[in-house]
Amino acid sequence: MAILPDVLQTNLDVVFCGTAASVISAREGAYYANPTNAFWRTLHTVGLTPRLLAPSEFRTVTAYGIGLTDIAKQATGNDSDLSVGDFDAGSLREKIVQYHPTILAFTSKKGASVFLGTTTGKLSYGKQSEGVGTTTLWVLPSPSGAARRYWDISVWQELADVVKA
Repeated sequence: MAILPDVLQTNLDVVFCGTAASVISAREGAYYANPTNAFWRTLHTVGLTPRLLAPSEFRTVTAYGIGLTDIAKQATGNDSDLSVGDFDAGSLREKIVQYHPTILAFTSKKGASVFLGTTTGKLSYGKQSEGVGTTTLWVLPSPSGAARRYWDISVWQELADVVKA
Protein backbone atom coordinates (compact mmCIF):
# COMPACT_ATOMS: atom_id res chain seq x y z
CA MET A 1 0.00 0.00 0.00
CA ALA A 2 1.25 3.48 -0.87
CA ILE A 3 2.43 5.71 1.97
CA LEU A 4 0.42 8.63 0.53
CA PRO A 5 -2.42 8.29 -1.99
CA ASP A 6 -2.00 9.75 -5.47
CA VAL A 7 -4.01 12.87 -6.12
CA LEU A 8 -4.58 12.45 -9.84
CA GLN A 9 -7.30 12.97 -12.40
CA THR A 10 -7.30 13.57 -16.14
CA ASN A 11 -6.25 16.84 -17.75
CA LEU A 12 -4.48 18.48 -14.82
CA ASP A 13 -2.23 21.45 -15.57
CA VAL A 14 0.66 20.10 -13.50
CA VAL A 15 1.40 17.00 -11.46
CA PHE A 16 4.12 17.48 -8.86
CA CYS A 17 6.14 14.32 -8.32
CA GLY A 18 8.18 13.97 -5.17
CA THR A 19 10.73 11.26 -4.57
CA ALA A 20 9.16 9.62 -1.48
CA ALA A 21 7.15 10.73 1.51
CA SER A 22 9.30 12.14 4.27
CA VAL A 23 9.06 10.51 7.67
CA ILE A 24 7.01 13.50 8.88
CA SER A 25 4.70 13.39 5.83
CA ALA A 26 4.14 9.66 6.36
CA ARG A 27 3.35 10.23 10.04
CA GLU A 28 0.99 13.14 9.25
CA GLY A 29 -0.56 11.37 6.25
CA ALA A 30 -0.06 14.45 4.06
CA TYR A 31 2.25 15.54 1.27
CA TYR A 32 5.09 17.98 2.13
CA ALA A 33 4.07 18.09 5.81
CA ASN A 34 7.47 18.95 7.27
CA PRO A 35 7.30 22.60 8.44
CA THR A 36 10.76 23.20 6.92
CA ASN A 37 9.49 22.16 3.47
CA ALA A 38 8.69 25.17 1.27
CA PHE A 39 6.31 23.34 -1.12
CA TRP A 40 2.98 24.78 0.03
CA ARG A 41 4.38 28.28 0.60
CA THR A 42 5.96 28.19 -2.86
CA LEU A 43 2.74 27.14 -4.62
CA HIS A 44 1.04 30.17 -3.13
CA THR A 45 3.96 32.57 -3.65
CA VAL A 46 4.27 31.74 -7.37
CA GLY A 47 0.50 32.01 -7.85
CA LEU A 48 -0.51 28.38 -8.40
CA THR A 49 -2.89 28.48 -5.43
CA PRO A 50 -4.96 31.52 -4.40
CA ARG A 51 -4.10 31.04 -0.73
CA LEU A 52 -1.60 29.14 1.38
CA LEU A 53 -2.84 25.57 1.73
CA ALA A 54 -2.06 23.43 4.76
CA PRO A 55 -0.50 20.02 4.05
CA SER A 56 -3.68 18.40 5.40
CA GLU A 57 -5.59 20.01 2.50
CA PHE A 58 -3.55 18.12 -0.13
CA ARG A 59 -6.62 16.34 -1.54
CA THR A 60 -8.07 19.72 -2.64
CA VAL A 61 -5.28 20.60 -5.09
CA THR A 62 -7.13 19.26 -8.12
CA ALA A 63 -9.44 22.28 -7.80
CA TYR A 64 -6.40 24.34 -8.87
CA GLY A 65 -5.39 22.02 -11.73
CA ILE A 66 -2.67 20.38 -9.61
CA GLY A 67 -1.96 16.71 -8.90
CA LEU A 68 0.45 14.96 -6.52
CA THR A 69 2.40 11.70 -6.61
CA ASP A 70 5.81 10.22 -5.75
CA ILE A 71 8.16 8.00 -7.74
CA ALA A 72 8.86 5.86 -4.65
CA LYS A 73 5.32 5.28 -3.37
CA GLN A 74 6.19 2.48 -0.92
CA ALA A 75 9.16 4.18 0.82
CA THR A 76 9.78 6.98 3.29
CA GLY A 77 12.76 9.15 4.00
CA ASN A 78 15.25 11.45 2.35
CA ASP A 79 16.52 10.73 -1.15
CA SER A 80 19.79 9.47 0.32
CA ASP A 81 17.88 6.90 2.43
CA LEU A 82 16.27 5.19 -0.55
CA SER A 83 17.54 2.15 -2.43
CA VAL A 84 17.27 1.53 -6.16
CA GLY A 85 14.45 -0.94 -5.52
CA ASP A 86 12.30 1.74 -3.88
CA PHE A 87 11.77 3.56 -7.18
CA ASP A 88 9.07 2.64 -9.69
CA ALA A 89 9.57 4.73 -12.81
CA GLY A 90 7.43 2.36 -14.88
CA SER A 91 4.39 2.82 -12.67
CA LEU A 92 4.83 6.60 -12.73
CA ARG A 93 5.08 6.57 -16.53
CA GLU A 94 1.85 4.52 -16.73
CA LYS A 95 0.06 7.05 -14.51
CA ILE A 96 1.22 9.95 -16.68
CA VAL A 97 0.08 8.18 -19.85
CA GLN A 98 -3.29 7.42 -18.21
CA TYR A 99 -3.95 10.91 -16.78
CA HIS A 100 -1.96 12.96 -19.33
CA PRO A 101 -1.33 16.16 -17.37
CA THR A 102 0.10 19.08 -19.30
CA ILE A 103 3.25 19.06 -17.13
CA LEU A 104 4.93 16.52 -14.85
CA ALA A 105 7.17 18.48 -12.48
CA PHE A 106 9.70 16.61 -10.37
CA THR A 107 10.36 18.28 -7.02
CA SER A 108 13.87 16.83 -6.88
CA LYS A 109 16.66 15.96 -9.27
CA LYS A 110 16.83 12.46 -7.74
CA GLY A 111 13.31 11.50 -8.76
CA ALA A 112 13.77 13.00 -12.21
CA SER A 113 17.11 11.25 -12.73
CA VAL A 114 15.62 7.84 -11.94
CA PHE A 115 12.64 8.50 -14.22
CA LEU A 116 14.85 9.69 -17.08
CA GLY A 117 17.54 7.05 -16.56
CA THR A 118 20.38 9.50 -16.03
CA THR A 119 22.41 11.00 -13.19
CA THR A 120 21.47 14.10 -11.21
CA GLY A 121 24.63 15.82 -12.47
CA LYS A 122 23.43 15.56 -16.06
CA LEU A 123 20.10 17.25 -15.33
CA SER A 124 19.39 20.95 -15.48
CA TYR A 125 16.54 22.62 -13.67
CA GLY A 126 13.60 23.72 -15.77
CA LYS A 127 11.83 22.28 -18.80
CA GLN A 128 13.33 19.06 -20.15
CA SER A 129 13.69 18.06 -23.80
CA GLU A 130 12.11 14.65 -23.15
CA GLY A 131 8.40 14.22 -22.49
CA VAL A 132 5.82 11.48 -21.98
CA GLY A 133 3.29 11.60 -24.80
CA THR A 134 1.90 15.14 -24.71
CA THR A 135 3.15 15.74 -21.15
CA THR A 136 6.12 18.09 -20.74
CA LEU A 137 8.67 17.27 -18.03
CA TRP A 138 10.19 19.80 -15.63
CA VAL A 139 12.81 19.46 -12.91
CA LEU A 140 12.49 21.81 -9.95
CA PRO A 141 14.84 22.56 -7.06
CA SER A 142 13.70 20.55 -4.06
CA PRO A 143 11.57 22.51 -1.57
CA SER A 144 12.84 20.25 1.25
CA GLY A 145 14.59 21.95 4.12
CA ALA A 146 17.35 19.33 3.71
CA ALA A 147 18.06 20.69 0.21
CA ARG A 148 17.96 24.40 1.08
CA ARG A 149 21.41 25.08 -0.40
CA TYR A 150 20.01 24.25 -3.87
CA TRP A 151 16.83 26.28 -3.45
CA ASP A 152 15.86 28.67 -6.26
CA ILE A 153 12.25 29.85 -6.42
CA SER A 154 12.81 31.38 -9.88
CA VAL A 155 12.49 27.96 -11.56
CA TRP A 156 9.20 27.40 -9.75
CA GLN A 157 8.04 30.84 -10.88
CA GLU A 158 8.97 30.03 -14.49
CA LEU A 159 6.88 26.85 -14.25
CA ALA A 160 3.96 28.75 -12.71
CA ASP A 161 4.11 31.36 -15.47
CA VAL A 162 3.87 28.59 -18.10
CA VAL A 163 0.97 26.91 -16.25
CA LYS A 164 -0.92 30.21 -15.93
CA ALA A 165 -0.32 31.26 -19.56
